[in-house]
Amino acid sequence: MTHEHDRTPSPPDEAGRVFASDRLPIAVAYADLLATDGVVRGLIGPREAPRLWDRHLLNSAVLGEVIPQGSTVCDIGSGAGLPGLVLAIARPDLSITLVEPLLRRTTFLDEAVETLSLVNVEVVRGRADALHGSRTFDVVTSRAVAPLDRLLEWSMPLVAPTGALVAMKGSNVSEEIDAARPVLERWRCGQPEVLTLGDGILLHSTHALRVAWADPARVGWPLAPAKRSSRRRRAR
Repeated sequence: MTHEHDRTPSPPDEAGRVFASDRLPIAVAYADLLATDGVVRGLIGPREAPRLWDRHLLNSAVLGEVIPQGSTVCDIGSGAGLPGLVLAIARPDLSITLVEPLLRRTTFLDEAVETLSLVNVEVVRGRADALHGSRTFDVVTSRAVAPLDRLLEWSMPLVAPTGALVAMKGSNVSEEIDAARPVLERWRCGQPEVLTLGDGILLHSTHALRVAWADPARVGWPLAPAKRSSRRRRAR
């Protein structure tokens, strides 16, 4: 007997409005990976399998509504690839870097990237702060990784001067913003913007938070070592 959670659900009608016709089969293949290997490896709970499209794939894909064409995107704490792999499928114009510290997850991500032939994806095993000072991106995203105050500490050092943090958030996003006011000020961030995504497309719209720099010309790194100055830079 086949249980409900052993089957990958068929894509709903909304999937055809979120994924282009040539990308939808790739999204279906990814959903199948999540519902099989993802469940077996403990990356997705068995009860989530029947809800993969509504709760995970579609609401991750609509994040692309607010990501500019051709952007470099860093997905921190990528886990099973949400939202980063979904964005890579929906938006082949994006260059996606998936950052995840756990080996069993990066192994799955590497295998998924190869299986789905996603040439626009790089998988990095490590914590986000390991990239601080060496990489920046147009967009830094995440999903259910941490409250905003901690997320800012991990994400803003990776945001380019003209870029932004664009994180998927739940219904308590306003409370998170209030709690993170001191951190927002310390990092010289602009006013956070709460975004409603998928409205009129998805059955249940989703929310994201966009945080850019207050002044791109004055991007500061409060945690940067004092020794990093122009006088100490030497050409190699």
